[in-house]
Amino acid sequence: MNGVHDMGGQHGFGPVRPEPDEPVFHADWERRTFALTLAMGATGTWSLDASRFARESLPPATYLSSSYYEIWLAALERQLADHGLVTREELEAGRALAPPAPVARTLAAADVPATLGRGGPTLRDAPRPARFGPGDRVRARTTHPPTHTRLPRYARGRVGTVEHVRGCHVFPDTHAHGLGEAPEWLYTVRFEAREVWGEDADPTVSVSVDAFEPYLEPVP
Repeated sequence: MNGVHDMGGQHGFGPVRPEPDEPVFHADWERRTFALTLAMGATGTWSLDASRFARESLPPATYLSSSYYEIWLAALERQLADHGLVTREELEAGRALAPPAPVARTLAAADVPATLGRGGPTLRDAPRPARFGPGDRVRARTTHPPTHTRLPRYARGRVGTVEHVRGCHVFPDTHAHGLGEAPEWLYTVRFEAREVWGEDADPTVSVSVDAFEPYLEPVP
């Protein structure tokens, strides 16, 4: 979707200033938010792609005025309420007001290190041969879906070169909305800076994007 989360190449937000020796968490509530998000993802109630869509579809004013983990927390609250796992009254009270709703599975504390180390592999068997190969010239499609997509707005309509074929993976655009994994081929595509941002861009700079096959079309 064309949300405020898609900030690549946008003016007006100032430079990115890395914090020296930045801690993983700045406060205990951030640590708890991360843990809650991980634990609820492990229940299988929704997918990682659905979590991403919940964050990026927050109201623009909320998204831009929130810190990283405030965005995570707001999205988690929305998902819990949408799936009937908490009520708005419980969120306001900060505690359970009724017996908990059942979930398919739970994440035990002892299983957390292995779960984090394993991650969520997305590689799948290919339903068909890859359409593109290294060196092929491709154009990112110009599309503005109202739903989840991993194609950044700045790359749409731009021509690049396939660098690598990354295998066939779960397609986030369908997976985020409960429409199945629908595996698609994934490519790393290199775009020259001037192709993306115009003649004023640094000619020595390029940007590489991991793009799924439905995002791309061949360039003769």
